[in-house]
Amino acid sequence: MGTDDPTAIRPLRLGAAGRKPDAAPTDAGAWVRKLGPATIDWAQWMRELGSRIRHVREFVGLSQEQLARLAGVSQGAVSRLEAGRGLATPLLVLMKINLPLVSALRRLDPSILNDELRRMLEWTRNVTPPVGDMGYEVLPITGDPGLEELIRRYQELPERQRRTFLSVMGATAASLTSVSPASKSK
Repeated sequence: MGTDDPTAIRPLRLGAAGRKPDAAPTDAGAWVRKLGPATIDWAQWMRELGSRIRHVREFVGLSQEQLARLAGVSQGAVSRLEAGRGLATPLLVLMKINLPLVSALRRLDPSILNDELRRMLEWTRNVTPPVGDMGYEVLPITGDPGLEELIRRYQELPERQRRTFLSVMGATAASLTSVSPASKSK
């Protein structure tokens, strides 16, 4: 599929200076960060993210105003994000804008989406909690619901009670493992 394909997930390619190879040097020096051997031009990254969001919004047939209403944000927030002027955009706003777009993509016939986008949608289904009309369940993290319940109960306790909880759990586990096989059958 070509680069004009709205379902294509285009990787962000950065040159040695942390910019797209065809990008002009940035004057937003405060947003260029050194990350290990690579430099990331966050202003350029944000412009590309905004372009992708606009591309998906137009593909699913939403106006900026419609997307803003569905996301519970202002039309100006959508406009700033799409124009790449959203460097200080809170993560919550990004997530709110993402939800209606993902929901609209999920309502499309999957056969028109490319393989990478279908995998991304499946991945987000597995790691994102259900929100609004998205209507899917979160998969367990550990594969053992009992372990997850213990962890949840531990985390719900005030800090001062956690040590007691662990002591009780340790004593319970020790008593269960000390039961001999002969006494189990009685």
